[in-house]
Amino acid sequence: MSNPRIEPDVRYPTVAQIRDAEAATGLLAGGVLMSRAAHGVASAIIDDLRATGGVYGRRVGLVVGSGDNGGDALFAGGVLARRGVAVSAVLLAPDRAHRGGLAALRAAGGRVVAEFGELDVVVDGVVGIGGTGPLRPPAAAVFDAVGTRSPRARVVAVDLPSGVDADTGEVHEPAVRADLTVTFGVPRRAHVLAAPQCGRIVVVDIGLGHHAADGAVLGSLSDAQVGAAWPVPGPFDDKYRQGVVGIVAGSARYPGAALLCTGAAVAATSGMTRYAGPAAAAVVDHHPEVVVADEPERAGKVQAWVVGPGFGTDDAALIRLRTVLAADVPVLVDADGITLLAQHRELLAARTAPTLLTPHAGEFARLTGEPLGPDRVAAVAACAAEFGATVLLKGRATVIAAADHSQVLVNEAGSSWAATAGSGDALAGIIGALLATGLQPAVAAAMGARAHSVAAHIAAGSPGAPIGASSLVAAISDAIRTLRGQAGPASSVGGI
Repeated sequence: MSNPRIEPDVRYPTVAQIRDAEAATGLLAGGVLMSRAAHGVASAIIDDLRATGGVYGRRVGLVVGSGDNGGDALFAGGVLARRGVAVSAVLLAPDRAHRGGLAALRAAGGRVVAEFGELDVVVDGVVGIGGTGPLRPPAAAVFDAVGTRSPRARVVAVDLPSGVDADTGEVHEPAVRADLTVTFGVPRRAHVLAAPQCGRIVVVDIGLGHHAADGAVLGSLSDAQVGAAWPVPGPFDDKYRQGVVGIVAGSARYPGAALLCTGAAVAATSGMTRYAGPAAAAVVDHHPEVVVADEPERAGKVQAWVVGPGFGTDDAALIRLRTVLAADVPVLVDADGITLLAQHRELLAARTAPTLLTPHAGEFARLTGEPLGPDRVAAVAACAAEFGATVLLKGRATVIAAADHSQVLVNEAGSSWAATAGSGDALAGIIGALLATGLQPAVAAAMGARAHSVAAHIAAGSPGAPIGASSLVAAISDAIRTLRGQAGPASSVGGI
């Protein structure tokens, strides 16, 4: 059994924290940070051009706003022009364009134009992390024109795609959708919360220092961290010491939920999986290693429970939920279990053992009594505080808030291959098995979400094809091997 606290490998500061880190360098007034940022943007664009046919003679257009973001773009344009790139700029606010950046662009041979011709790359220098709301009509019109005239042009965002909120990741339409985003010092929250809008992220070192993200609440675990912490049999372990998880899922109407949840739990760890519910015959037929019972009180001893996937919302389901929540072990509540819990909050009042709630957006709204707002990090943290439970909000960017307010973790799946019926049942099974090994709920949730994402990638293959949840479950073992391989040779020894 293990119970490590794992510090996030990457932290995502707020805009205010980034501003403080920039000010702490003492390099703002002299333009040193802007110069470093601009050279970083130019270098990233040069690398991108090289990958698609070379640099000299290529056509880059700058869409320039009035702030420092526009200054970064203009100075970067000057660097590109000196490398033989044909650089043109549309100034959205000519009277307020960055004077030094504009002079540098013109001195290098760049041009200011009313509209672009054909482009290979268009650079979004409209607004940066201080921007709010959608693209204003003049800016939106410029990008629309580029899309019509140069549909294959690559879109490069400076710091953040304009129209995307830096702290919440909310995408205000119309907004820029980038192929590449070049940011500075440390990644921003929106880079993980709105990853599809940002494309590939390049982080340029501009001298903010190693502690620029200190104090940031939001973080993510690396694949290497997840692989290194994954529970595997040690030299003195038996099936009980490795964790026994109980699954209460499925019904006559939804037997598949029981099979997917149980199958995922079996694949996630090598301890023991017990199943209790009306789908017992189907479960043992598909997974003969599972010990089955008709009701949770007859299932035997477990070290964690998973309750709710596909088990209905009738009186029998409520009785099973009460039984499971009365146990003094960690409990993961999912799907129908969350719907029932929203109606019977008193069931959590007497619990002292950890509880993990895993809603999707609709279930989250039922649980809290209000729609999920744009700030998912704040909403999940508030829900965790209200219920005294760890909360995992499902999504491409899955957000997890610890019950004790110590961590908010995020897993960016990297794709939407897992957006398929039954996928959430599999996620519950993976995380439940990890809970049974003694991992802290937030850590178990983040590790399970990462393995779930990797399994979906593996199941989809390359270049990718739609998958079902059964294919995802079948890929869980390969996903764990992939993650453990990222942790290096030490992860193959066994034990944690």
